[in-house]
Amino acid sequence: MSSDRRRQIVFVSDAEALAESAAERLLARIAQGGSRPAICLTGGTSPERLYRRLAEAPYRGAIPWDRVHWFIGDERFVPAHDTLSNMGAARRLFLDHVGVPAGNIHPVATDAGSPETAARLYEAELKRFCGHDRLNAKPLFDLVLMGLGRDGHTASLFPGSPALDERVRWVVGVEQAGLAPFVPRVTLTFPALASTHEMLFLVSGEDKHDILGRALSGDDLPASRAHSDGDLVWLIDRSTGVENFDARSATG
Repeated sequence: MSSDRRRQIVFVSDAEALAESAAERLLARIAQGGSRPAICLTGGTSPERLYRRLAEAPYRGAIPWDRVHWFIGDERFVPAHDTLSNMGAARRLFLDHVGVPAGNIHPVATDAGSPETAARLYEAELKRFCGHDRLNAKPLFDLVLMGLGRDGHTASLFPGSPALDERVRWVVGVEQAGLAPFVPRVTLTFPALASTHEMLFLVSGEDKHDILGRALSGDDLPASRAHSDGDLVWLIDRSTGVENFDARSATG
């Protein structure tokens, strides 16, 4: 493990070890989360092994499913049953298999009239759940999962998007995605994502080598701008080929 003042960089041997380590960190945050732990999930392929792991022993029996609440960091503006739906994927991989109460799953209302309408509804949902309307009151989440796109995006915060500079709103609509699938999105903003006890990036695969090196070195990418009010942890599979990265030399 290497770290600087703002983040920790943790390397694991392979994709299975990444899923196992992420599951342990998630379980630890739930244990520390009081009566209503809140977990913010991510989409894409990076968390799929983790999600499958959560539906299996020992995690299936260790997580208090009746108490944990599940949110999503970004969503594609497609019907809930669509294969492109991020929360839909989480449901198929673990949420629908472990007895989570329906009220503990907080999807984006993709049946709203537009991404912007859905964003405002989701922001209102977050405010109702946490009981305050200021991000500096207390953290929204116990854990926020994040991914890294090939273009450096994270959540649905794409390079060049006006959403990168949003500082007031918690959730915004994104009419044009910067990377396939080219469907509109709804995404939490950087301030909302940062409102957590731990932000955990999951990065796996040789195809992430170049963009991961740039993100860790502080290039101006959306993922490099992500920050956390609590711990900021990059959990990285050694197949990315950046295991010799020295965080002390980074500017980000």
